[in-house]
Amino acid sequence: MNQADVMQLFRDAISLIIEVSAPILLTALVIGLVVSIFQAMTQINEQTMTFIPKILGILLSLLFFGNWMLTRLVEFTQQLFGSISMYIQ
Repeated sequence: MNQADVMQLFRDAISLIIEVSAPILLTALVIGLVVSIFQAMTQINEQTMTFIPKILGILLSLLFFGNWMLTRLVEFTQQLFGSISMYIQ
């Protein structure tokens, strides 16, 4: 296993992490933006007001995207274990 193989493995792992975490992060971002706009319009500056909508949104996105996320992670792990003989020489 040379340096190029290690870098490719890390590149694949980081791109998978970004791909899998994107739906949850985007959901939290959109909900935070909507709550911030609502707070700015109504001049309610309560810091705890963002927690409940974000938690509910993240739970809903986990319910909706969880199966896909788990499938992607399992595929990557199976691919990694399947090619472990190539990495160990």
